[in-house]
Amino acid sequence: MRRPSPWWIPPFLGRAPDLEPRLLRNLGVVALALFFEQYDQSMLTSALKFIAADLHMAEGDLGSYLGLIRLGALPAFLVVPFADRIGRRRVFLACVAGVSLGTFLTAFAQSALQFVALQMVSRTFILAGAAVAFVIVTEEFPAEHRGWGIGMLGALGACGHGLGAALFAAIEFLPHGWRALYAVGLCPLLLLPLFRRRVAETGRFERHVGRARSVAAWYRPLLGLVRTHPGRAAGIALAGGLVALGEAAVFQFTGYYTQAVHGWSPAQFSAMVIIGGGVGIIGHIVAGRLGDRIGRRVVGAVFLGLFPVFAWLFYRGPGGWTVPVAWALFLFCGTAGDIVIRSLSTELFPTSHRGTSAGWLSLVQTLGWAAGLGLVGLGGELTWTTSVLSVADLVGGLALLLLPETRRRELETISPELPP
Repeated sequence: MRRPSPWWIPPFLGRAPDLEPRLLRNLGVVALALFFEQYDQSMLTSALKFIAADLHMAEGDLGSYLGLIRLGALPAFLVVPFADRIGRRRVFLACVAGVSLGTFLTAFAQSALQFVALQMVSRTFILAGAAVAFVIVTEEFPAEHRGWGIGMLGALGACGHGLGAALFAAIEFLPHGWRALYAVGLCPLLLLPLFRRRVAETGRFERHVGRARSVAAWYRPLLGLVRTHPGRAAGIALAGGLVALGEAAVFQFTGYYTQAVHGWSPAQFSAMVIIGGGVGIIGHIVAGRLGDRIGRRVVGAVFLGLFPVFAWLFYRGPGGWTVPVAWALFLFCGTAGDIVIRSLSTELFPTSHRGTSAGWLSLVQTLGWAAGLGLVGLGGELTWTTSVLSVADLVGGLALLLLPETRRRELETISPELPP
């Protein structure tokens, strides 16, 4: 008899495959941590108008400030390789604590410089933690359901945006406004004992390193990434960097655009995020399941190819009802494409540097996000520039076709461990 789905999987995300309860429990607790990380990211989009007004950020400088925050994630590439040396679990737990502290302290920022600095630190732990989270699920789930597991992790984590949107709707009534939203970031630190009990080390990492764990020579996974699969690393960089460039330009200004250009209230924007976001979240599951059935590359290329169409409609369309509809559709396509890139970045590399490969994706995404926001600042009129830059997602989707297919293949057959 097929087991029922866990209570924490919303019905609109569909039923879980018949998996070991251990795997589902691990997925649930890792997704809970990712939920709060996504909550932090949602604040920068939703509350940007209020943050800018309170901290005296000029509109012309917003792209530069946001670009600096994105670049703050560059150290994540140096943090994630430790997951290949001392374990996925240890690094993941450290990142959960780092995100929580960074988000909470952001509530006390008194200047634009302080805000940017604290968010730069938070961004480092957000990207490093997310990278390791996807490695944990990739290594633990069976090949036939690996895409579903990765997609479900992304979908559950993305629900953090929904919590952010729900609280943002009351921003004008909350004590201290946007600062109260960031104070919520303390929750993961309070839940750290739960994460320590429930997050387990992956079996593949245990078998690979045994008990000999050391931070010494932490750079070796970086060298392994370059030596063993330079072509795959370049393909991930091309796809991930271009998609990040287009999505950063499109996503980051949705809150500012709807409120400043269309005169939406915070409650209206929150309604769009919650209702349309439900459609977007399903993109993770659809891409995961379709990727398991027909292949990751084709699924990613199709959805990323549609992304610019709906982004253009959002920013350049007639307005009115097309704004929330276009938002839901480009969010769906973007999340579907992102989960495919996430999957490939962990599946295409051996256990010895799988964490580092996920960090490599974070690095190129960081550079792509910063470049996208920087180009918005240089490009003049906001709606025109964001729409043009969205075409980068189409090119990034085509780049996925250059990579090997991983559908329903065991990780050891995709990229066997080479002798040192």
